[in-house]
Amino acid sequence: MTPREPWVVGNAWDALDGVSPEPIPRVSVIVAHFDQPAELARTLHALALQDYPADLMEVIVADDGSPGEIAVPSGVRLVRQDDRGFRLAAARNLGVRAGTGEVLCFLDADTAPEPAYVRRLTRLPALLPEAVTVGRRRHADFAGIAADAPLPAATAGRELPEPAWLRDAYAQCRNLLDADDRSYRFVIGAVMACSRRLYDEIGGFDERFTAYGGEDWEFAHRAWQAGAVFAHEPDAVAWHDGPEWSGREGSSIQRANAQSMRLARDIPVRGSAPRGLLPTAPDLVVQVPGSFSPAALFLTVDSVLAAFPRAQVVLDDGVEIPFPDPRVSSGPLPDARVTLRLDRPVVVTDPAQLVDLVDRLATGDVGTVHLADDAGTHLGVLRSRRATRRAERWGTEAAFRAASVVASGVSAVGDDPRIEAWVGGWGGPDSFR
Repeated sequence: MTPREPWVVGNAWDALDGVSPEPIPRVSVIVAHFDQPAELARTLHALALQDYPADLMEVIVADDGSPGEIAVPSGVRLVRQDDRGFRLAAARNLGVRAGTGEVLCFLDADTAPEPAYVRRLTRLPALLPEAVTVGRRRHADFAGIAADAPLPAATAGRELPEPAWLRDAYAQCRNLLDADDRSYRFVIGAVMACSRRLYDEIGGFDERFTAYGGEDWEFAHRAWQAGAVFAHEPDAVAWHDGPEWSGREGSSIQRANAQSMRLARDIPVRGSAPRGLLPTAPDLVVQVPGSFSPAALFLTVDSVLAAFPRAQVVLDDGVEIPFPDPRVSSGPLPDARVTLRLDRPVVVTDPAQLVDLVDRLATGDVGTVHLADDAGTHLGVLRSRRATRRAERWGTEAAFRAASVVASGVSAVGDDPRIEAWVGGWGGPDSFR
């Protein structure tokens, strides 16, 4: 058998279609629970019927401070935390700490899996340590149905609508094969799996999330930026007892807004970050190493920030900042989604192509772009955080492709560009050479 690399290029998980893990890894199934005894009993019964090897699967109920005793069958481990309000993120982390599996499979107590669920959802994380998989959460009314009723037969005639936005999104992105920087929104924590290696590397769930929703999306965003591979497994089905979020009692625009504003603080990508307010971390960092003439440095920094108003520009220590601006600093590089290293002074006269390159970088299989102007002069390098993390993890650049692009609208400049022409808006590239 030909040795297989532990990574794929970009997000191409389909390269492993039909491949099964050998050896089969140990799986920890983490079931998050709060005061849902009937739902928990159904989910634990469904887990006992999984077709995954029983000696390689452990089930851990992670309880978020339920009142009273909790009944779990023999062989299921129960871990509990105090009731200090909604702490789903902390409960999931508690369950992971109690587990021993190489692959982690997350469920909620009210989401009961079909018999092939664990095997199907954990296949890719067993093959690819960077894989994050999300199953298909279907909905049904289980009122009056015995906890040991077989799935999916017990749902016949009791199905409730699936969220159309999620179904349509999976279809549009080909089950996340075409995932991008906003695809974290399609990763649902109640039906998710990943490797313990990736979970540990990114630090698990953020326990500062203490209200309903968002902790799974924030986790998925960090995983993606660390180089994760996203995949939707539509045949890994688990049944939620009751309607989708928008149909549940207590759902409201206020709660949705609170989640969106909370995520906007941590996710600076376009479409998730505030549109005018500065995010807490930059999406793009522009590194300007070396020492340029004052005029060339001014033109470079000003034109770059005109193209990317929310970028952070970082100069070498000791280089005088050409104009006071909180977005310009020196010292260590912030950990941004994309870094643009400019190896010589430039002027950005038309940012359209450069903006598009930054927006799309590493959402496909290209993680590094070498930039030149139309005269063939090397200008610098765009590089994604995803490509950097993959290279650090595997010791190779092969997990993303590199490309070379002639950047229209970006030109090299000389030591004495005509600043009056730039600020006045009447100069073309010849004025800055």
